[in-house]
Amino acid sequence: MILKTYIPKKVNRQWHIIDADSKILGRLAVKIVQILNGKNKVFYTKHIDCGDFVIVINVSKILLTGKKLKQKTYFTYSGFPGGCKLIPYSELMSKSPEKALFSAVKGMLQKNKLAHKQIKRLKLFKYGDCSKHMAQIHNINYKLERG
Repeated sequence: MILKTYIPKKVNRQWHIIDADSKILGRLAVKIVQILNGKNKVFYTKHIDCGDFVIVINVSKILLTGKKLKQKTYFTYSGFPGGCKLIPYSELMSKSPEKALFSAVKGMLQKNKLAHKQIKRLKLFKYGDCSKHMAQIHNINYKLERG
């Protein structure tokens, strides 16, 4: 029996809209990563970029479970001595919740050039206004994820 690897020639990318209203941060990030990687498709291949576009609306209404809002911190480092910044998630979620979701998704992707292409297809909106991408959404079949 000879097994051959199927390599897709052309990938038709779809647009997925996800409403983040009262969703848990980590569980939502897992769903987004699966769509960006293309793992929800039949012809998923690890080394080929076959994922879709993801638009997330109402990011400001994301929830964190337990005591994570007080205990968890967002870490950034500028590269200079003393350039370490620790921001608690309570402050981060009030100022820019898109940054919290973006860092969660980026941390779950592979650390390579392919992930850099995939993260560019993620569009985050604090509120429900995604009018910037409505032309692409209406031209292509899209799916509103609620579950």
